[in-house]
Amino acid sequence: MANIGYVRVSTMDQNMELQLDAVRAAGCEKIFEEKKSSVKERSEFEACLNYLRPGDTLVVWKLDRLGRQTKKLLELSEWLVEKGIGLKILTLGVDTNTPAGKLYFTIMAGLAEMERELTVERTKAGLAAARRRGRVGGRKPIDQSVIDKANVMFEAGMTVKDICSILPLKPPTFYKYRQKKAEEV
Repeated sequence: MANIGYVRVSTMDQNMELQLDAVRAAGCEKIFEEKKSSVKERSEFEACLNYLRPGDTLVVWKLDRLGRQTKKLLELSEWLVEKGIGLKILTLGVDTNTPAGKLYFTIMAGLAEMERELTVERTKAGLAAARRRGRVGGRKPIDQSVIDKANVMFEAGMTVKDICSILPLKPPTFYKYRQKKAEEV
């Protein structure tokens, strides 16, 4: 009967020290660490689940470290129950080894999914508002005069590397415009 920790941050530049301190303080014997989004394949999370044995307790800092979709969180909860494994969510004070903890986990899983959906909704609304104001994402197109100069230099025998060192142009962009020009002919 061991406490096993799982900590996760979504991007490589995020710091997981806060989570590590919390699960260590909870007495975790082993801690699995991962730097990946919750929507991607998480090899360390899978390794953690495979490591757990009946009587163990999975310890996480926050619910959203496990995932953000209610269905998946509930499936995980059921799987843990079937295997005789408990779950502790430190920031919520949830321990699924108790009936109140099981209920609270179910409610919080629904709220976590709603939070994720609201974030996506707000992002889409913000992008739509920006488009209505004439702003679009992505890079600004390369000025046609730069492309024309690059083509002249290329036809004169200069290498793409040399052209791109002189003009504000990257090789993939140059090749993209060359391909586009070839398709127009």
